[in-house]
Amino acid sequence: MSVPNHIAMIMDGNRRWAEQHGLPVEKGHHAGAETVRRVVDYCQKHGVRNLTLYAFSTENWKRPVLEVKGLMELLSSFLGRYIDEMYENGVRLHAIGRLDKLPMVQRSFLLDAIKRTRGNKDFNLVLAISYGGRGEIADAAAKIAKEVAAGRMDVSEIDEALFRKFLYAPEIPDPDLLIRTSGEMRISNFLLWQISYSEIYFTNVLWPDFSEGDLIKALDEFSRRSRRFGGR
Repeated sequence: MSVPNHIAMIMDGNRRWAEQHGLPVEKGHHAGAETVRRVVDYCQKHGVRNLTLYAFSTENWKRPVLEVKGLMELLSSFLGRYIDEMYENGVRLHAIGRLDKLPMVQRSFLLDAIKRTRGNKDFNLVLAISYGGRGEIADAAAKIAKEVAAGRMDVSEIDEALFRKFLYAPEIPDPDLLIRTSGEMRISNFLLWQISYSEIYFTNVLWPDFSEGDLIKALDEFSRRSRRFGGR
């Protein structure tokens, strides 16, 4: 079976899961965080080398203040609980997005976790936090404009390969497979540059319920697809 080198996931359905179980929204987010830990294990087990998770979008800042506060606290508690496990399992943590928008405590936890796992080479876990695909492209364009204005780059040098170097994590390969849970069928401003030729897989399963069997179904579907990249 052909296994994707890089899977990107839009983790959708925490709120609906909580509603279905008669629980407050924060319980759905906590259940979703536990799924993150399991999915990292599943991906490593099945030979995936890179995983990007849409953890918190730039639009999510518009959610109720208490929900945002809870999500930020969940980020730091998740890292506090599992960073040792990630380190021991060869996981290298990365983060993409406008991280300067994060509260100082969460940003400090995140940067410490990134530093702690920097030497790991077995598996890349990328958390997209305070992230938006359009924002990433705009930020890359702004950086290039500064280089041109400073005379360090000529406009004639700009092509797709050069532009890619100014994205948040140019060292991470583009996703082969994008998975979105909960039955929604849209991209939601996620990795707009990187998913140009990604296979897309939608499932009705809510994120907290996403199991190893659900991942295997996605991998089976991926292996059946013919990736032509526009060549024929």
